[in-house]
Amino acid sequence: MGFTLLTFSSDFAAGLSDSDGPRVRDTAAYMARRELFTTGLEMERSELASRREAVRESANRISFNKRIHEHGEHFKRMNQDSLMHPPEFVIKPRSHTVWEKQCVRLHCTVNGWPDPRVVWYKNNVAIDPLATPGKYKVESRYNVHLLEINRYVELLDPESFQNFPHALSLDGPVSEYGITFKTHIVDNFGVSFGREGETMSLGCTVVIYPALHRYKPEIQWYRDDVLLSPSKWYQMHWSGDRATLTLTHLNKEDEGLYTLRVTTKSGYETYSAYVFVRDADAEVEGAPGAPLDVRCLDANKDYIIVNWKQPAVDGGESILGYFVDRCEVGTTHWIQCNDTPVKFARFPVTGLVEGRSYMFRVRAVNKSGMSHPSRVSEPVAAMDPADRARMRGIKAWDVVPGRPLELQVTEATKNYVVLSWKPPGGKGLEGVMYYVEKCVSGTDTWQRVNTEIPVKSPRFALFDLSEGKSYCFRVRCCNSAGVGEPSDPTEATTVDIPSAPGKVVPTRNTDTSVVVSWEASQNVTDLVGYYIECSVVGSNTWEPCNNKPVKATRFICHGLMTGETYVFRVRAVNAAGISQFSPESEPVEVKAAIASPAPPFGISVLECVRDSMVLAWKQPNFIGGSDITGYFVDYREVVDGVPGKWHEANIKAISERAYRVSELKENKKYQFQVRAANIAGVGIPSLPSDTFLCEEWTIAVPGPPHDLQVRDLRSDSLVLLWKPPVYQGRNPVTGFYVDMKELEAPQEAWREVNKDATEKKFIKIKNLKEGESYVFRVRAQNQAGVGKISEVTEPVSAVTKAGTKEIVVDVDDDGVISLNFECGDMTQDSKFVWSKNYEDLTETTRLTQETKGNKSKMIFNNLGEEDVGIYSCLVTHTDGASSSFSLTDEELKKLLEISHEHKFPVIPLKSQLAVEMMEKGRVRFWLQAENMSPNGKIDYTFNDHPLSQGEKYKMNFDKNTGVIEMIMESLTPEDEGTFTFQLQDGKATNQSSLVLIDIFKQLQKESEFQRKEWVRKQGPHFIEYLSYELTAECCVFLKCKVGNMKKDTSVLWYKDGHQIKADESLGFTEGVLKLEIAQISKKDAGVYEVILQDDRGKDSSKLNLTDQGDLTASNSSTPLKITSTDEGIRLYTFVNFYNDLLQVTWHYKDSAIAFSDRITSGVVGEQLWLQINEPTEKNMGKYAIEFNDGKGGLRRTVELSGQAFDDAFALNLTCNISGNPLPEVTWLKNSREITSDEHCILKFESGKFSSFTITAVNTSDTGKYSIYVKNKYGTESADFTVSVFIPEEAGGKKK
Repeated sequence: MGFTLLTFSSDFAAGLSDSDGPRVRDTAAYMARRELFTTGLEMERSELASRREAVRESANRISFNKRIHEHGEHFKRMNQDSLMHPPEFVIKPRSHTVWEKQCVRLHCTVNGWPDPRVVWYKNNVAIDPLATPGKYKVESRYNVHLLEINRYVELLDPESFQNFPHALSLDGPVSEYGITFKTHIVDNFGVSFGREGETMSLGCTVVIYPALHRYKPEIQWYRDDVLLSPSKWYQMHWSGDRATLTLTHLNKEDEGLYTLRVTTKSGYETYSAYVFVRDADAEVEGAPGAPLDVRCLDANKDYIIVNWKQPAVDGGESILGYFVDRCEVGTTHWIQCNDTPVKFARFPVTGLVEGRSYMFRVRAVNKSGMSHPSRVSEPVAAMDPADRARMRGIKAWDVVPGRPLELQVTEATKNYVVLSWKPPGGKGLEGVMYYVEKCVSGTDTWQRVNTEIPVKSPRFALFDLSEGKSYCFRVRCCNSAGVGEPSDPTEATTVDIPSAPGKVVPTRNTDTSVVVSWEASQNVTDLVGYYIECSVVGSNTWEPCNNKPVKATRFICHGLMTGETYVFRVRAVNAAGISQFSPESEPVEVKAAIASPAPPFGISVLECVRDSMVLAWKQPNFIGGSDITGYFVDYREVVDGVPGKWHEANIKAISERAYRVSELKENKKYQFQVRAANIAGVGIPSLPSDTFLCEEWTIAVPGPPHDLQVRDLRSDSLVLLWKPPVYQGRNPVTGFYVDMKELEAPQEAWREVNKDATEKKFIKIKNLKEGESYVFRVRAQNQAGVGKISEVTEPVSAVTKAGTKEIVVDVDDDGVISLNFECGDMTQDSKFVWSKNYEDLTETTRLTQETKGNKSKMIFNNLGEEDVGIYSCLVTHTDGASSSFSLTDEELKKLLEISHEHKFPVIPLKSQLAVEMMEKGRVRFWLQAENMSPNGKIDYTFNDHPLSQGEKYKMNFDKNTGVIEMIMESLTPEDEGTFTFQLQDGKATNQSSLVLIDIFKQLQKESEFQRKEWVRKQGPHFIEYLSYELTAECCVFLKCKVGNMKKDTSVLWYKDGHQIKADESLGFTEGVLKLEIAQISKKDAGVYEVILQDDRGKDSSKLNLTDQGDLTASNSSTPLKITSTDEGIRLYTFVNFYNDLLQVTWHYKDSAIAFSDRITSGVVGEQLWLQINEPTEKNMGKYAIEFNDGKGGLRRTVELSGQAFDDAFALNLTCNISGNPLPEVTWLKNSREITSDEHCILKFESGKFSSFTITAVNTSDTGKYSIYVKNKYGTESADFTVSVFIPEEAGGKKK
C-alpha cells in the first residue's frame, strides 16, 4: 500500500487567505491610480489591515501544520509498506511424548501485524473444537496460543500438529504461513467481441492447492497493464473459486488486453485475453462512431482543456469536426460548448464558474449526421491549483515584479495556442497578475492580447490566430507598483497531422487471427495511437480491427474468417487528426501458423524378441498446422529403477507409428520416448513410457492390434479401423473382436460389438446414443484363442459435427459415374484421401481423382464388378471430417443403367404420335415432348421421305408446352402410309410413328364428312337433329335445335312428304323448333321432316315415328312392386298410356297364372294389379307381367321371397297431406308420439305423402293410431284403430 506525505515550505506562511478576495480582485491599473491619488493616511490604514490579516493567517497555518503532523504520525502507524510483516514464530511448538490417556498442552508464541489468526492442524486437517466437544481446547491470549488435548489415546507424531498463523485484514485472510500454494487458472474467457452499450462478463475459475477454508487470494484485474478499480463501469466478484469482472456498459474505452492476476504468498499466476468493442448502430445511417477516451488535461479557473481520441469509423464520410458538451456535477443538463465543429481533438472550454465541478463528453459529426456521445469524463473542478501558491508572499513595501520564468508553448494548433510560465523570483509578488503579448514572426511589433483584464493564472489560451502565420509570445508581470519587464520571447509550434505509417507486414497467427506489424509514423507529435483496418481481397470493403488506438507497432487482428485472404492498412492518430492510410499490405490467408507438433503419447509394445521390441504410439493431438513428416524414437535402460542415458533408436525419420527398436539386451528393462517432426521442426519428446522388459514372447495367442482410428463419426454410428498385431502367435490371425463401453462406465461394462469374429480390419458400429462418449478396443484371435487387448481409443463423443456432408454419387450428362465429397472445414494444407475398403488405393487405372477447392471427385473410368466395395474419403488437417459410401451389386446395376441413359439419352414423351380430326376436315398429327429445350430439332417424314412446310403441310413446335404438330388440309388416297416425327435435342433423340393403313379409309371418310359438315354449317343448319320427347299426358314433342338462322330463313315441316300447316302446334323458342302431337296414336305414325332454307344454303332432318317402339303403352309402365293389403299380398304396376288394345299376361315361375278366388287380377285407373289372398310360402317365387300391343312386348318381373315376402306382411298406412307452409306431421299411438325405428318406419315424401309402416306385425301393435298435422294457420288430425289377430284364433284373418 502506497502513501503520500504532504509537505509545505516556509513560504506558505506568507501566502494570502481566502479573506483577500476583495484585494485580489483589484486590477493593476486600479492599484496604480490608488498609489497616485491616495494620501499617506490611507496607505497606513491599508498596511495595518494587511498586518492583521497576516497575523490571523499565521495562527491558522500553525493549527493546520499541527493537524498535518498528527495525520502523518497516524499514517506511519498504519503504513502497511513499512510496518506490516508476515506472521513469525517467536516460540515454536515443541514435540511431546506422553502416556496414553494423558492430557497434553501445546504452546506457541506468534508475532505479526496485523495480529495473525492461528489455525491448528492434525495430519493436514484443520482441528475444529466444536466438532469434538471436550477433546480439544484452543486459547489465544497476548500472542500466546494454546492447544489442549484431553485423554489423548494415540502416540503423538512430532510433526502431526502444526499451526498456520496468517494475518487478517478487514477483507479477510491474505496469506498463509508454512504452505506452498500452487495456483491454476482454468475455464478461461477467450477473445471476446462486444458492442457499445452491452454488458459483458469475463470470468475464470481459480484452483488453488491446497484448498484452505475461507482462504482468499489477491485478485487483480488489469486492462493494458493498468490496474482496474471497482466503479460504475467495472464490477468485480470473487465467489471462492471463480473471479469475475463485469463491464456494466461497454464503451470503446473498454477495448484492450484484460489480465487476471491471482497472487498468493507463493507467487502469482496470470491469464490474458483481448476484448474488442465495436461501435453501436448509428442513429442516422452513415454517421460516424463516437469519440473515446475523453480527458481533462489542464484545469484552471479560467478554462479547462478537454482532450479525446478520434473514432476509427467515420461512417463513409470524412469527419467534419467535433462538438464538446459540458454538464455541471449534480445536474443532468448538457450544454454545447462550441457553436462550430472543431477539427482538433483538443479544445479549451471557457465560461466556467470558478470552484464548480464539470463533466464533459464529445460528439463527432459528418455530412450524414451526428454520432452517439462519448463516455463522459471524470468530474473536474474549475479551480487554479496554483492560486494560493502564486500569492503566498506579501511585503510591506511595493516592488515592481521581475520577469516571468520558463515561458513555453505547451500546446499549439492552427486555431489556438496555450502558454504556461512560472512566477518571477525575488520580491514584488504582492497581487501579481500578467499581461500576454504577441508578435508576428519576423517583425518587432508587439501587441498586448489581454489589454483590459490581466490574467491571474500562470497559464493562458490564445484564440483567433491567423492560420498560416507564425507568432512569438512574451509575458509581463504587474502589481500595484507597476508593470515589470517582459519575459524572453518564444516561438509557437504547431501540432501537425501525423504522416502515414510505413510498410505493413501481416503474419499468420491462428485460424481466426493475423499478427499485423508496421513501420511507425515519422516525426509525430503527441501520438495517440494507430487504427488498423482489414479487407477481404476483392471485396473493396474495409472493416476496423480496433476501435481504440494502440500505440505499439504490432497488433493481433482477431475475428477473421478462416480460409479468407485479407489485406491490411494502418492510420496514425494524434490530437490534430488522423493521417493518411499506409500502403496496403501483401495479401495473407487466414490460417494457423505452422509450429512443431506436440509430443506423441500412448506408447505400447506390439512384439518382443530377445534383442528387439516393436513399439507403437498415437499421433499427437496437435500436429502444428502441417503434416507430420516422421517420428524419432529414443530409448534408455533402466537398472534397479534408475533410468540411464537416452539413446537414439533411429537417425532417419520414420513415417509409420510403429517401429522395431533393435540392439537391445535380453532380460533388460527399457523406457522409450517418441518425438514427432514436421516442416517446422522436431517437437518435444513424449513422456517416458512405462518400463518394458525385453524378453521373447512365447505365447500362442496373437499380440495386440494397434493404430486404432475412428472414421465417419455420426450421432448414431462410426467406423473403427485398426492394424493387425505384429506378433501373430503360433498360428495366423483368423479374425478380430471389437469391444466398447461408455466412458464413465466401470471396467465390467465392456461388451462385444460383434459376436462372431470379423476377418476385416474395420467395422461399422451402429445404434450409438447421441451425445454419449465411448471408448473402444480390439482383440485378435487365432486357432489358439483370443490374444492381447489393444490400447483403448481416446474418448469419442457420438455427435454429428455441424456442416458434415456425405459422399454423393453423381452421373453426369456423359454417363460418367463419380463419387463426390465436400468439406466446409478445410484449411490450406487439407487434402482429400480416398480409400477402398479403408485401405490405400493401389489400382489407379480404374479411378481418377479430381479436387477443386473444398470439393473432391473420384471418377470411375470403367465401372464394373471389380469396383464393388466401400469407398471412403478422409480430409486431413480437420477435426476428423470423413464419409463413406458402400457400392453394392444392386447399386452397381442401378448406376450402370443410369449411365447408359445419360450416354444415350432419350427425349421423354408425354404422348406418342396421334391423329385427330379438326374443323373443315383437316387432319392433325401431334405429340408432346417433355423437357425439350428451345434448341430442339424435329424432322417430319412420310414413308421415309422428308416432309417440308408448304400448302399441304403446316408444322409447328410450341417450346413452352413441348407440343409438336403437323396439320394436313385433307387426306387423299396417296396419303396412306406411315408418318414419323424424329426429335433431337443436343445428343438426346427420340422418334414416334403412326401407321395409317387399316384406319386410313375410315379416317378419310371422316375427313370428308367433317368438311361437308363445315360447308353445311355455313348456312342455316341443325345443331341437334330431330328427336322426340314423350310427356306423362301421352303427348309427343318433336324438336330440333338449329343455328345460324336469319329472319328470312324458312322452316318447313313435312309428314310422309306432305307439308304440315302452321298452327299452334308449331313453336320456335331459343333456337329450338318444336312440333306437338297430342294424345299420340297409330295414326300419327310416319316419317317427319324439317327443312331449313335461305340464300346461304339448305339443311334437313328426318325422324321415323313408325319405328319408335318406346311410344307404346307398355313402355310407359313402372317397375313391378309388392305391397300388403287386408286380404294378403298385391303386385302392381302403373301404365300411363293404357288402352284396350294393350294385352296383359301375368306369369308365375315363367308360366301363365291360372286365376282363382285366391289369386285375382284387375285394373284400377292406371294401375294393373295381381292379388294373392292368404299367401303362404308356396306362393314365394318369381312373378312377371307381360305387355303386348301388337308391335312388340315388354316384360317386368319381381321376386317374392325372403325379406320381400316378409315385408309383404307389414302394415302400411299412407295419408295424403297438403298445406302451405308445409305442415309438421306427428304420428301417435294410444296418444303417445311414435318415433321412427326398425319396427315402425315413418316417412314424409315430396311434402305430400306421409306413410306409416309396421314391419313384422304382431299383437302388440294393436291400438289406437292418430296422425297430427300442424302449420302456422291451424291443425288437423285423423284417428284409426289397428287390431292384430292370431290366424288360428281369428279364422286365418289378419288385419
